[in-house]
Parts: sequence; structure tokens; C-alpha cells
Amino acid sequence: MQGNIRGHTTPTDLGARAQLLVEKHAAYIRKVADAKDTLEAHVTEHFRLSGVYWGLTALYLMGKLDIVDGAAIVEWVLKCQHSSGGFGGSERHDAHLLYTLSALQVLALYDKLHLVNADQVASYVQSLQQADGSFTGDESGEIDTRFSYVAFNCCSLLDRMDAINVPEAVKFLVTCRNFDGGFGCRPGNESHAGQVFTGVAALAIADSLQHVDRDLLCWWLSERQTPSGGLCGRPEKLQDVCYSWWCLSALCILDRLHWIDQGALTHFILFCQDENDGGISDRPEDMVDAFHTFFGIAALSLMGYKGLEPIDPVYALPVKVMQRIRRHQEQ
Repeated sequence: MQGNIRGHTTPTDLGARAQLLVEKHAAYIRKVADAKDTLEAHVTEHFRLSGVYWGLTALYLMGKLDIVDGAAIVEWVLKCQHSSGGFGGSERHDAHLLYTLSALQVLALYDKLHLVNADQVASYVQSLQQADGSFTGDESGEIDTRFSYVAFNCCSLLDRMDAINVPEAVKFLVTCRNFDGGFGCRPGNESHAGQVFTGVAALAIADSLQHVDRDLLCWWLSERQTPSGGLCGRPEKLQDVCYSWWCLSALCILDRLHWIDQGALTHFILFCQDENDGGISDRPEDMVDAFHTFFGIAALSLMGYKGLEPIDPVYALPVKVMQRIRRHQEQ
């Protein structure tokens, strides 16, 4: 038996879960996409665009994007855009940076970024940058390093990095760096694996990784691996499949992916599959959802799992999609 997981053990023999259950996961995502009148669909309406991104990117990585109606999805995404240039989580919700990025990522999957006015979207992103270089997520004024990453990602995908003050944004990110090498939401906040990803990926986009202490930070990230094989987000917390992505992506960007036991992590992610109905959960035997399904598959992709398309650790989009975007930008 392998490591203890909240009172349970990870069996050496995973049975049906020993391989990635591609067909079942694809069917699960399709089922979630088609269930528009369920309670779950209504209570998650405010972040539906991100859910669509998670599901579609997982399908792309598994080679199953064609099982959904791409044209209908693109049409719906465009209906979520506001006159400001930003996108809401669904048609009836206010614009927010998070969902603006999700919209661009979905359009990128289908090679439809040209359907948006890049200058208009970039202007929306620029309007949320503050004097200290930070970004708010929307008009409410919340500051978070997530939004710095999202702003950089949006502008980079649109080839509009000149729309924002990159040097000041980088300065803000550096103020969020901690003694352990990690990053917090804001200056003085504790390090968290999710914020580490956003900080490192944003600095990568800005070509400013010299501000990262690679060995110190990657030591902190490798310490997130628990006896179960899974990764947690900060010290003394439980492992969770989503941190497989947050930690691995940063390790990959910083060329330290080999600092964790990839075999044990792969084993943990596979054990979190629902072998009957598909989908991946945060921990074994919990309820599955699209969020953990995507991040589990994305982490397996980063580790080179056979049969999966490779994913870009900075942009969280398939490598082929990013290559296509860069070709368009060079033309």
C-alpha cells in the first residue's frame, strides 16, 4: 500500500483506474455541458465561462474536442462580452478579468481570437491596472496576483502587451514574494501554490524570471508533495488534485519538474478518477467536477502522460494552440 490519504490508503493496484479513463472523462464533460437546467448549472452560472474553458481544454488534451458543438460554443462566448470589452461568466453577469481570459482561451482553442476587437479587450484590461502596477479583477476593486497573471495572459494572447504598464506590474509582483521564495495574493500574504503559479507564469510572460529564486521556490514547491503522492497548496494542508497543476506548472517553467516524484503523483491523480461515471475529484472517492478533471488531466499532460496533447505551463493552453497563436502574430 502507498501513502495515507485522510484515513484511506492509495492501493498499489488501482484496478480500472490504473489508466486514464479517457472515454469516461469525455462522456462526463459532455454530460455536464448538456445539463443546462440542473441545480448545479444554475448555481455555477456566474463562472460558467471558466467551466467551459476547463471542460474544452481537457477534451482537447484527450483528443476529444470534436464531441461538442464548437460553433455554438463560440457564438455563446461572444454573447458574454460587454461594451467595455470584458466578458462576464455568462450572459447575465458582469464583466470580470477572470472570465475575459477564459473567453479568450476558449476562442483560442477554436482559432477564433480574430472575432474579438483586440484593442477593445486590451483597453478593458488596462482600465483595471492600478497606480502601483497591480490589477483589480473588476470594478469592485479586489487586488490579487491572480489578476496580474490574467492581465498579462490576455494581453499576450492578443499581442497587446504594450497596452499595460509591464514594468510597474512586475514591481508589484515582486513585492508579493516571500522569504520562502513563494508568492501571496498581495504583499504580506502567505505563500500559496496557486499564487506561486500566477506569480511565476506572469513573470515568465514578462520575461522577468530573474526575480525568482529558483532553487528556494522549487524546494518549497517540492515540499508540497505528501506521502499520498499528491500535492497540497501550503504547509499542513491536505493534498488536492488541482495543486498538481499549480505546483507542477511552476516547477516546469523553472526547469525543476524532476524535483518531485512524478510516478507517485500520477498514481494519486489516477486514483482520484470515478471509474463508473468519469471525472476526477480533489481526493479519492470525493465528488468529481470539471475543475479537478481539467487540472488532473493538465498535470498528467505536463508529466508527459501517454496519449495526451502537451500543454503550455505558462498559458494553460495546448502547446499546438499556442504555436498557432504565435504564427498568426508573426504574420
